[in-house]
This record gives sequence, structure tokens and C-alpha cells, in this order.
Amino acid sequence: MRYIRRGMENTFLRLSKEFAALLLTGPRQAGKTTMLQKLAQEENIGRDYVTLDDLTERETAKNDPKMFLQIHKPPVFIDEVQYAPELFPYIKIHIDQNHRPGDFWLTGSQVFKLMHGVQESLAGRVCLLHMSPMSQAEICGAVTEPFELDFERLSQRIRERKAIDTPAIYERIWRGGMPALASGQHSDHRIVYSSYVSTYIDRDVKEISGTIDSLKFMNFITASAALSGQMLNYKTIADEAGIDQVSAKNWLGILERLGIIFYLHPYSNNMLKRMVTKPKLYFYDTGLVAYLTKWSDSETLMNGAMSGAILENFAVSEIVKSYQNCGLEPFIYYYRDKDTKEIDVLLEDSGKLYPMEIKKTAMPQKQLTRVFRVIDKVSLTRGTGAVLCTSDRLSAFDSKNLIVPIWVI
Repeated sequence: MRYIRRGMENTFLRLSKEFAALLLTGPRQAGKTTMLQKLAQEENIGRDYVTLDDLTERETAKNDPKMFLQIHKPPVFIDEVQYAPELFPYIKIHIDQNHRPGDFWLTGSQVFKLMHGVQESLAGRVCLLHMSPMSQAEICGAVTEPFELDFERLSQRIRERKAIDTPAIYERIWRGGMPALASGQHSDHRIVYSSYVSTYIDRDVKEISGTIDSLKFMNFITASAALSGQMLNYKTIADEAGIDQVSAKNWLGILERLGIIFYLHPYSNNMLKRMVTKPKLYFYDTGLVAYLTKWSDSETLMNGAMSGAILENFAVSEIVKSYQNCGLEPFIYYYRDKDTKEIDVLLEDSGKLYPMEIKKTAMPQKQLTRVFRVIDKVSLTRGTGAVLCTSDRLSAFDSKNLIVPIWVI
């Protein structure tokens, strides 16, 4: 099995020289532990490693956190720290007394803002990073940097990568970004995702929510996957899964907490009236979506009913990962008004709005950019727009609107 270098490595090491504690969150099997063990090995300072998946260690951390930190003296790497929030006040005391950068490397399989106990104890003292399953930049070995609609920067990205056609894009979408598949450790797509759902998701869901019907939850997550790239509709998901809407809402909250899904919220501005309020639902890993919605291979996916929605999910998740892997939070939205005018992605950066349409076509038409005019009413300046598509090369309709291949994200 080969180790694929992660786009976040340099960012993590740089921040480890500035912050006493770093917390890396993200779903299980995304590669958090593997990356940090590799970095600790290269760092070569004898950093202690302990995982709270080990029930004996977890018991000590929960019942006697002070002694736990005496046994596992910093610099230390504590894996799956969400199991013992009792540690956080003692980590805070240590940081306040010692002020040593890099003392605590922590990982958690839950999204920080939804993780119990961290915010109260470590607010302002911990650097937060989120790791998702692998981006195509990481799999290709390309440089990781935030995706921006700048022609020169995009041209540089093109030079680092090999152009691929539409079937090859759908092969990437179908295979997904699980390190176990990307690294060649496992070759059977279905077995990897089947064990991922039954072992990790099912177990973590039960840990968070107590008793839960595994069969109903499987129906629920499948119904959610079928709506990826679309506006959130609790009723549709609940009806498909045979559960009530309150359960659907709660269970989606669990998937968000576990770093499986995320939302794009509609862009709102006082100048823009008649806006919709529902977010759009996306999965971080399109391979999981393809597995849950039972597409047997990339060709049937490419020609099937979900081809447009899953392509949009892929493009949006790749944009988000390009920021996360640099330790940044993207300000990313979508636009839709009551007249059903819609822009798939609005990226806000430095006082400008960059509109993007995502289309399954290798030869987009300029009329696709007409909808970008709706944001001219906004107080922010409109930046460069783009159609993200399956074209094999970077080009432009005009100076304000680019044609960007999705494999460049």
C-alpha cells in the first residue's frame, strides 16, 4: 500500500509551530490518523500516541483525566478525542501553564462545532482543521490550493494535471475519495463502502443517538444520497425511509456531525428579495453516494438519472476540500429566487461574488452565463463567472466568464 501525501500536511505542520493544540476533525477512514502518524514519524521527537478507541485508555481519560495526561505527557497525539471531553479542561490548564506550540495533536470523528465540550474549554486555544475524504488534487499528486476563478492560477493548475474526458470524470466520481481505495490497499469498491457503512457509520450513529433501527437508518441514508445536490426536503427523505420528519431532521444532524454531509445555504442579501430559504444537501464523498444509490459502475452512473446532480455534488465538494486542505473556511453559497432563477455556486471572497454554473457538457453555451446578471443588484462587486463542465481544456466566453474543466478543481 502506498502512502498518498495529503494536501493539508504543510498547513498542519506550519500551524503546529504556532498553536499548542491542533484538533483535526473529519469522518472516519478519511486518513486523519495515517497522516498524523506519518508527520509524527518525520518530526522524530518521540511524540506519544494514544487512541481513545482503546476502551482502557478511554476509561482512564474519562475518570482520571489528570492522571491520563501524566501517563501520556505532551508532546502527545490523542486519537478520537471526542470520547473523553473530560480531558479538555486539563488540556486547557496545561496550555495556559506551558504555552508550548505543538504539545497536543488531537483528532475527532465529529465536526468541531457540533462536538460536545470543546468550545467551552478550548475556545481560542485550539487550532481547528477539517479533513474530508481525498480530493482529486491529492489523488493526482497536484499542489493543493484554494480554488479561485483566476485565469493565470487556473492555467497553472492545468499544467500540473492530465486532461481527462467525461467517462474518466465519472470514474473518479464513482470511485470516490476513500484513502483505502485511492492508495490501492483495497480494490473492491463495494466491499470498502459496505464495511464503511455497517462498521463505522452504523456504530457511530448508535453511539451518538442510542437505539436506532439499522435497517431504517440504511433506508434513510440511501434516501438522503438520492437527493444529493438538491434542495433539502425532509418530507421526501422521511417518506422514502419510512420515518417521521423529526427523525429525518435529527438523523441528518448526526450525518453532519460525523462529517458525512454538508449544506450549501442560499445566499442572502438585503438587496435580493424573493429568495428561497432551504439549503442544498451534499455529501463529502461521491463514492459513498454512488454506492448507496446502487450504481454498479461509472458508465451507468454517467448515463443515469443522477448524472447531473452527482456531478454538481462532486464539483461543490472538490471546491470545499480545496479550502479545507489549506486550513480555510470557504464562503460558498447557492442562489435561487422565487422565479426559479438559480446559480449553482456563489463564492464570496474579498468583497466579490464569483458565480458558477455546473453542467454535464463538454461544449457549454454562453447563454448559461445570463443568469449571473441577477447578482448585479447586490452591493458586492461581481467577480469572474464560470461554467464548470466536462470540457478538456480551460477557455473563456469573454473576459468575465470562463469555461473551466471540473478535473481542474
